[in-house]
Amino acid sequence: MSDTAPTTTPTLPDTLRLGAVHLTVTHLDRSVDWYASALGLRVQRHDPGSADLGDGTTTVLVLHEDSQARAPGRHAGLYHYALLYPTREELARAALRLAQTGTPIQGASDHGTHEAIYLADPDGNGIELAADRPRDQWPTPEEEFSGGGPRPLDFSALLATVAGEAPSDHVAPGLRTGHVHLYVGSIAEGLGFYRDILGLQVWGRLPSAAFVSAGGYHHHLGFNVWRGEGVGPAPAGTIGLRHWTIELEAAADVAEVRARVRRAGIPIEEDAGGFIVRDPWDIAVRVVDGGPAQVA
Repeated sequence: MSDTAPTTTPTLPDTLRLGAVHLTVTHLDRSVDWYASALGLRVQRHDPGSADLGDGTTTVLVLHEDSQARAPGRHAGLYHYALLYPTREELARAALRLAQTGTPIQGASDHGTHEAIYLADPDGNGIELAADRPRDQWPTPEEEFSGGGPRPLDFSALLATVAGEAPSDHVAPGLRTGHVHLYVGSIAEGLGFYRDILGLQVWGRLPSAAFVSAGGYHHHLGFNVWRGEGVGPAPAGTIGLRHWTIELEAAADVAEVRARVRRAGIPIEEDAGGFIVRDPWDIAVRVVDGGPAQVA
């Protein structure tokens, strides 16, 4: 698979959105409590081995318990996943909640396209809390990647949007999965799979990372080689990403992607409403018919 786009590049629909991220954790109750307390996620289902969390109507995260799972090492897998808040004010309320609960963060950045706070859950799974700026304010990819990296997040300006408010107990409606960012072993192979077969389009590039999306979004998926060129798949029984989800609006769209994957000779696993396929590092993505987006 070439790093150069083919003459005719398949394209996923502009209406693509991301569904739930599925993670392996070692202590389900501990993780559920942390996500509810630190992030204010609502517990929508809590069974003995797994739990769904979200805004009360939409599931953004599914946790699966494996008490014997090992910490990830130098291999492909999850860098972070992003929880996308519907407004800047909701991101500010998330920051208030982190401060109230004493939850440590790992960093905070202003990417121009969006503002972001970075942290990890109790098992070390990377999380980005994000809010997009209006599209007409976005820098071009060249502007974003030529300035020496993102700017520090202006917490004072962010928190000023909710000045005087007390931290809320739960996230407001509208929380969604914004993007997923992966460690992989090769940018060229990643483009060969995610661009040339699945049909995501390149929004921006660094020598060591690529950002791909549908509909001109800044990225639904990022992947990088920051753990080293040539790293292999995660061993079985590793903490981290089990699969992430692409939702399309129609069964015909899912069928078109399925046909491309089959023509490429890549095995698939049929799943309710769609199928699961694995990238060159055995990272699973579920492609499903999510139906038309609900308008608030």
